[in-house]
Amino acid sequence: MNDAAPRPTLEAVAARAGVSRATVSRVVNGGDGVREPLVERVRRAVEELGYVPNQAARSLVTKRHHAVAVVVAEPESRVFADPFFALQLRGISKELTAQDNQLVLLLTEGRDDHTRVARYLAGGHVDGALVFSLHLDDPLPGLIQRAGVPTVFGGRPGWSDGTADVVYVDSDNRGGARDAVRHLLGLGRSRVAHITGALDQTSAVDRLDGYRDVMGDADPDLVAPGDFTPAGGERAMRELLDRCPGLDAVFAANDLTASGALRVLRERGRRVPEDVALIGFDDMLPVAEQTDPPLTTVRQDIEEMGRLMARLLLRGLDPSPAGPAGAAPAGAAPAGVVLPTTLVRRASA
Repeated sequence: MNDAAPRPTLEAVAARAGVSRATVSRVVNGGDGVREPLVERVRRAVEELGYVPNQAARSLVTKRHHAVAVVVAEPESRVFADPFFALQLRGISKELTAQDNQLVLLLTEGRDDHTRVARYLAGGHVDGALVFSLHLDDPLPGLIQRAGVPTVFGGRPGWSDGTADVVYVDSDNRGGARDAVRHLLGLGRSRVAHITGALDQTSAVDRLDGYRDVMGDADPDLVAPGDFTPAGGERAMRELLDRCPGLDAVFAANDLTASGALRVLRERGRRVPEDVALIGFDDMLPVAEQTDPPLTTVRQDIEEMGRLMARLLLRGLDPSPAGPAGAAPAGAAPAGVVLPTTLVRRASA
């Protein structure tokens, strides 16, 4: 026998507040047209009875699921090994939770997953999508666009032809790279090398462009390809030392790459920073502060990027004039937001 008390109903709230069922429904679902004294009576009755709205029924009224898909265009092994993704997901989660929205995480192990993700988004399960770590030849943007789901992208959309409004959040990757290379030159270094990130991503392209902005006609042998991983940093550093043994500084595309480069420099007997100065990008504290020596790096606010992505999406979904948490009116969001970066000096350069 089940002795649990039945869940309070909409009718019970209406009886307790002394209003109609329709009035309770409008208040609970955020509708307009209810006088403030009645709103307070309904809210008090909801609290006293412990009423919890039926989410399925609420979705029928509001046309909202209060769920947002977060699509990371990387395999699981990469997402859970790179602290960048943890920081960005934490920022997204904090903002969604503050607005009473659920996060649905979708990862893409391979191209077969793209159709699955697009099918899920088109199925009406979520109100919108936050998408990041896209690659330049990635079919996901087109699939998501055809699904008709409101979307905010993390990173400059290198695949966009400029004909459609694309909302995105990025950091000043090119400016941050320029600051890093200028700092190395200011230390008196003249043979400054660069280990790139994965060049099918706009962040890596922008950081390479920033390096070239400052270095001009530098020896092309001073640039080696990486992939944003420690192993990629190790491979590239060995290649650079074999080609250019006289190099005296390295700007790495991210902190993980710099950590791999640092291991190889130590193996080859190069002192950091005495023989080779080293700078990374991201300022991920679990990496930058744990290297020996601690890593000079370019800081981007990864968690804030995630929060801002979620905030822009929710603002676009909110039909009210003010939007969530006093945000600007819906539709007023800029197409792209680029956050500043800062050089953080530690012992490696």
